[in-house]
Amino acid sequence: MFGASGSGKTTLLRCIAGLTRASKGYLKFGQDMWQDESTFLPIQKRRVGIVFQDARLFPHLNAKQNLEYGMKRIQLSDRHIHVEQVVELLGLEKLLERRGHQLSGGEQQRVAIGRALLISPQLLLMDEPLASLDQERKKEILPFIQRLNQDLQIPVLYVSHDLNEILQLANHMVLLKEGKVVATGPIQEVFARLDLPGLVEPNMVGAILETKVAEHEPEFGLTRVEFEGRSLFIPKQEMRVGAPLRVQIHARDVSLVVGAPAATSSVLNSLEATVLEIEESPIDQYAMEVKLDVGCPLLAMITRKSFHELNLHAGQKVHAHFKAVALI
Repeated sequence: MFGASGSGKTTLLRCIAGLTRASKGYLKFGQDMWQDESTFLPIQKRRVGIVFQDARLFPHLNAKQNLEYGMKRIQLSDRHIHVEQVVELLGLEKLLERRGHQLSGGEQQRVAIGRALLISPQLLLMDEPLASLDQERKKEILPFIQRLNQDLQIPVLYVSHDLNEILQLANHMVLLKEGKVVATGPIQEVFARLDLPGLVEPNMVGAILETKVAEHEPEFGLTRVEFEGRSLFIPKQEMRVGAPLRVQIHARDVSLVVGAPAATSSVLNSLEATVLEIEESPIDQYAMEVKLDVGCPLLAMITRKSFHELNLHAGQKVHAHFKAVALI
C-alpha cells in the first residue's frame, strides 16, 4: 500500500488489524467476516501479526524472550511456525541473548518481525517498518523481508511511502490518495498507467521489468539482463548469473526513433516496440505520454513537438532507446 503521508495507509492497516473500527464498509478474510454492520472481530481473534515503524521490544527481555512472548499465547495446535525456523530465516542466531539496547536498529526490527511471525499469523501487516532506519540498515533488512512470503507463504500487507521499498518487495500495489484508492493491481500494470504521473511524483514514473541476470562484463562495469527474449545492459550488479532482478526504466529516460536505429550509438539499449496508447501528460501541457509494448509495457514521456514530428499513432513500430546508466 503506497501513498503520500496522510493518504490513509496507516488508518486502513489499523482497520484491517482490528485496532480501529471503520465507520462503514465490511472486511472479509477468506471466508471469515471480520467486520460488517453487525460484526466486529477483536484483534486477538484475527490472528494478525503487526510490525510497526519502531521495534517496540520489551527492554527487560532478551531477543529470544521477545521472540517467544506472543507465541506463548497461541495454542499448540495453532502453531505452525517455530522459533528455530524464524531464527534461521531472519539470521538471529548470534543475537538471541542480547537485550534491545545491545541491538542495532536493523537487528531490533528483525527481532520484531520474528515476534510477529511466531504467533503463526494468517496475515502479516507491516506499517513502514524501515522508516526509522538509515539506508545501510534498510539494505541489511530488505532481503529478510523479501523471503517472508516466499519461505513462509504468509500474505504480507506492506505500507510505505518509499518507492524503492515498494519496487523491491511488492507484487500487487494499492495506491492511495486522500483516503481513496486511485489505482490497484499487479505492480507492473499500475506503473504502466498513462495517468500515473498525475497520481505520484513525476520522478517515480517508469515501467518495471522482471529480468534475470545473464552475464557480467566487469571490464566495462556492466551487467546484461534478459526478459521476454530480449537483453538490456545495466550498471554492474553483485548478483549471481540466473538471479531474478527487477529493473525500472523512467519514462523521461526513454527516447523514440521511427525507422531503423543508427548503426552506431553511445546508447547501449535499443528495443523494438509497438505504440499502444498516446495521451497528453497530466502534469505537463507540452508533453505526451506514450505507452509501448516491448514484450511488456514500457512508458515514454516525450515533448509535444517530438510527437508531431514523429507522427506517432497507435500500432506504429518504433525503437525505444535508453542509456544503461539510467536504469534502476
